[in-house]
Amino acid sequence: MTDQGPVKKIVDKVAELAEAALPDDSPEVPGAPAPRPPTLAEPVEPADPLPPKQDQEAPAVVSATGRTDGAEADARSQHGAYLTTAQGTRLHDSDHSLKAGPRGPVLLQDHHLREKITHFDHERIPERVVHARGAAAHGVFRAYGTATGICRAAFLAEDVETPVFVRFSTVLGSRGSADTVRDTRGFATKFYTTEGVFDLVGNNIPVFFVQDAIKFPDVVHAAKPHPDREIPQAQSAHDTFWDFVSLHTEATHHTLWNMSDRGIPRSYRTMEGFGVHTFRLVDAEGGTVLVKWHWKPKLGVHSLVWEEAQLIAGLDPDFHRRDLYDAIESGAFPEWELGVQVFPDNEEQVFEGIDLLDPTKIVPEELAPVQPVGLLTLNGNPTNFFAEVEQVAFHPGHLVPGIDVTDDPLLAGRLFSYLDTQITRLGGPNFAQIPINRTHAPVNDMLRDGFHQDAVHGGVAPYKPNSLDGGCPFFAGAGEHGYIEHPTPIAATGKVREAPVSFSDHFTQPRLFWSSMSPVEREHIIAAYTFELGKCYEQAVKERTLKVLANIDPYLCAQVAQGLGLPAPERSEHLADIAPSPALSQVGRTWPTAGRVVGLVAAPDADLAGLDTVRRAVLDADMVPLVVGPTGGALRVDGEEPVAVQRTFATARSLEFDAVLLAGVPAPGLDADGARDAKAGNPAAPAAPVDPRITLMLTEAWRHGKAVGGWGAAGQALEAAGIPADAPGVVLGDDGEDVLAGITTLLAAHRVWERFPAPPESSD
Repeated sequence: MTDQGPVKKIVDKVAELAEAALPDDSPEVPGAPAPRPPTLAEPVEPADPLPPKQDQEAPAVVSATGRTDGAEADARSQHGAYLTTAQGTRLHDSDHSLKAGPRGPVLLQDHHLREKITHFDHERIPERVVHARGAAAHGVFRAYGTATGICRAAFLAEDVETPVFVRFSTVLGSRGSADTVRDTRGFATKFYTTEGVFDLVGNNIPVFFVQDAIKFPDVVHAAKPHPDREIPQAQSAHDTFWDFVSLHTEATHHTLWNMSDRGIPRSYRTMEGFGVHTFRLVDAEGGTVLVKWHWKPKLGVHSLVWEEAQLIAGLDPDFHRRDLYDAIESGAFPEWELGVQVFPDNEEQVFEGIDLLDPTKIVPEELAPVQPVGLLTLNGNPTNFFAEVEQVAFHPGHLVPGIDVTDDPLLAGRLFSYLDTQITRLGGPNFAQIPINRTHAPVNDMLRDGFHQDAVHGGVAPYKPNSLDGGCPFFAGAGEHGYIEHPTPIAATGKVREAPVSFSDHFTQPRLFWSSMSPVEREHIIAAYTFELGKCYEQAVKERTLKVLANIDPYLCAQVAQGLGLPAPERSEHLADIAPSPALSQVGRTWPTAGRVVGLVAAPDADLAGLDTVRRAVLDADMVPLVVGPTGGALRVDGEEPVAVQRTFATARSLEFDAVLLAGVPAPGLDADGARDAKAGNPAAPAAPVDPRITLMLTEAWRHGKAVGGWGAAGQALEAAGIPADAPGVVLGDDGEDVLAGITTLLAAHRVWERFPAPPESSD
């Protein structure tokens, strides 16, 4: 062998230096987010920033022209023990905006709020900081006229039809992330009304993580991928997220919703939307009410199960956008009813003891029913994704006469943030002139020039007052549809950085949500918390979160603690006696089946006439049939019309179907070989009468609570998959149309919930 003495000496020396660099408590398993374990309680004694981890090295300090100055590699990182502004001024508070009294409006003079939000708004170029991953569609909104008694907005008058553009999105992930991650979804609607653009910028969860916009950069920084490695992508299952929400317990309500099935919707078409904030509506006589906006999907609110969501993320990361665009293309137009919860506009802005200015609170529908005011139908897909979906710009401050804001401190920051964001993301102040953003109302704004100016303005006097342009443009009063803010009284007690006392209850409403869930939904929440916290590295973060869960429900806390191998802590807050809100549960009702996808699996010798009859019956029921065959092309049997194949045994997976029907027994295809298709299993295993990929499809559908069945000899295939013929959600028969009728009845409930038995304790 060659003498490697000198090489070995170098290797040994490197190992020696590396070992010496390791701290005594260096982790045995890589992946710790910080250089040392955190404490259970939030640190409060001022100390300098922690050093970088041993595996981290900053770029060398050089000038723009390549000159070195001998400075340490971390010379550009933050230093000093105290939180400051960008100018180095120390701050005493970064949790509350500066307001005119605890319940008053946010003051424009809050330079810290503006600096913090402005910097946050410009953190990404050109991708959106949040809601980067999205899909959108065109549609129309038709008003019922039921809102005219409380709002003078012209688009809410009876039978008025308004063009809309709606964008759905995930919050955390980049543009390249998957659709089915556990996350909050955006539900933003741009109404092109005759009085100007109205943007209803909401989410699929009715409450938010924080109560004040000044905390928004913090929660997003915590939830985004760790800044050193930029992992994990589009997930909340990591230390920084749970570190923040376990210390900042006003996030508890939103977090619980996110850990429920609401965090993994089945599709955008089956997703509820909420305006989150409380808004003020003004009628023709100047009377006011307070409202919360709701979008109710006509197909009901449905979700994925967690294994489904994980598998889909790998198999089809575009699952939600594909579902939306395919539904519109096939004519199964998604529909939502817009509704409002209406409250008196009293001085306290409180309803049934619930503070309407707190964006982490809901008002149960049993206390204030949602009153429908119009129907949204999405009926057109984008022509160019970038020009429309990427360049659309929403803003909560795009309002029309009759709709006004309240003093919600989170909404106040959004009114500043959205406009500020578009200036960088879309290249200047003229983003309203991009085609997808253009209003359908006449514009005479006296705004001039700037980047991307597409208008060619006439006149010489873009100012008021003027006489050189004949005084034009003129002001509009209420009679001319002018936008006039409602003169809301302000009871100021001094400018302060604090929140109202009513904002301090962080556990009553999470307990309301938990108590309103069905047993199976509770089990899914337990599994979600266990999974997410199980992905965290730091024990202190897990233990701290368990302390939060103990203040929601002892069973929830105990079950999650058991899954983490930790003791369940005692609660530190009183457990409120709560009346459940059945409207919060997704289980127990039936819904239209329009747009559902039915997989029709057939072997080459299947009864093609019967198969085609069932396929047409699926279409007649406004559902989507996908024929699954052993190969592509068409199924052909002598003497019968061929049937086109949309999926093959190799390309199909249970995840894209809401139900699976078998036309007979699908024998193994010629490519049912583990070397060619891993789903076919072990090539050395004994031959089975059913293609192993179809067996996998059936077992997955079974695990995920989907309806399965078939006609002819289909029962043999179910038996091979270990599925009893008399089990819940199984429909077998001799006539395909009769089987389809039974399957359709099951689809109305979305899943066969009886397949998910829950321990009796979970319903206590």
